[in-house]
Amino acid sequence: MFRRKKAAKDLETKAVHSFEIENFRQEILSFVSSSDDLIYRILQPHDQKIVIFYFEDLVDLKTLNECIIRPIEEIKDVSNAETIANKINIADITRTNQISEVVEQLVNGCAYIFRENDTYGIIADIQDKATRGLEKAETESLVFGPKISFTESISKNLNLIRSNLNDPKLCVETLIIGSRAKKKVQIIYIKDIADEENVNTFRQRITELEVDSIVDSTVLSQMIEDNSYTVFPQFITTELPDRLTISLLHGKIGLLVDRSPTVIIGPSTLMNFFESTEDIYMRWNMGTFLRLIRFIAIFFSVLLTPAYVAVLTFHYEVIPSALLVSLGQSRSNVPFPPVFEALLLEFIIELLREAGARLPTKVGQTMGIVGGIVIGQAAVDAGFTSNILIIIIAISALGSFTAPSYAIGTAVRMIRFPIIMMAGLYGGVGIMFCLCFLLIHLLKITTLGRPYLSPIYPLRFSDWKYSIFRLPYQFLLQRPISNHPADSTRIPAKKVKKKKDVDE
Repeated sequence: MFRRKKAAKDLETKAVHSFEIENFRQEILSFVSSSDDLIYRILQPHDQKIVIFYFEDLVDLKTLNECIIRPIEEIKDVSNAETIANKINIADITRTNQISEVVEQLVNGCAYIFRENDTYGIIADIQDKATRGLEKAETESLVFGPKISFTESISKNLNLIRSNLNDPKLCVETLIIGSRAKKKVQIIYIKDIADEENVNTFRQRITELEVDSIVDSTVLSQMIEDNSYTVFPQFITTELPDRLTISLLHGKIGLLVDRSPTVIIGPSTLMNFFESTEDIYMRWNMGTFLRLIRFIAIFFSVLLTPAYVAVLTFHYEVIPSALLVSLGQSRSNVPFPPVFEALLLEFIIELLREAGARLPTKVGQTMGIVGGIVIGQAAVDAGFTSNILIIIIAISALGSFTAPSYAIGTAVRMIRFPIIMMAGLYGGVGIMFCLCFLLIHLLKITTLGRPYLSPIYPLRFSDWKYSIFRLPYQFLLQRPISNHPADSTRIPAKKVKKKKDVDE
């Protein structure tokens, strides 16, 4: 451990000195593990030695040959490093005499060009990035609106954002995190709209992270969230550029992570996880209808199965007499108590969902449909469950799938299990206890220090038209105050006039 810390300290302070190429090679190798793909190539134009260091698997070899090696070989007089810098055909070049920066850039796909007996060399960015092309979004499917999604290239993602939002006030701050595998992170926001306190909170939490590496943006969101123990997600992660654009215009902040196809959006409230960009692309009344359907579906998903267990276990008197006979006949052959029956079917549904998600697409869809039908019918015939509970479990599962966010849908399915167990133990009292505990928990959650239940708590009726409802555009004059925008005006009130025909 002592040697590693000492080497890291030397790496931070050591500078390139004027020495021969072989000595310089030994200096580089002392800080880089022995790797067969670390290449050093010596060129000798007019009896002057120039060495090029690079990792073979990280650089674009065609660019290396045509833009670096060939121009160097054609140089007639290499008097210093500036002569090389002026001849090579690379746009992104830097000059350095720090070994630490040389090593860091080599593992990022750059080439280091050093002339013998010089005191500094040149870093040329010729990395060969393995990226995929622009494709259709997979996890956030839409009927209306753009279908294009982010990729693993942070430069392509930023290009998509600037193409959608060509605002000169759009700010991009670049940070580097990770002590071992460094990763580029970019904070993106609109300068005169985003709240400065939110930007500072984002920046502070990222810069204070002490980690060896960041694998993905979803991992970073877990590291900077306010509460790490809750099942509820506190940051929206999206793969849709247009959703990020809309959020930026509302005063939110985006966070891009290199090599990650999703973007973090914050601060995010609970209501934001039930919003979809499709609500904006549709007419306002249709968008409002779909949002209300989602809220009702989530309500049924959380409470329908626990209510069934509580009623059959403790509260027979609330069952209508017309339904009591059919319910008794359906459960006459079931040997298990309602709570065990419900938990068993919920567990089977989760198994089918997880298996369908892990299998190949076509096989997973077939297995989910056929498996659900076969297992459900077989469970009823074998007397493990009743027909009515099969219907209730199916409605609960469908309700959780209506959430546009996969993370919030998973959270809803998780909280259903303890509510079912409390309903089996204490009936309606157990359900109310769980709901009160859930409400208190949600009231305590914050996201970037902002209330998670906004605009319900604190109560802000003016923001309901953005979250719970979707009103016509002439009513959306102000940005959501839950985001604390610096510029709260979207459309001046005097500009909202009744439309007139040309002949009026």
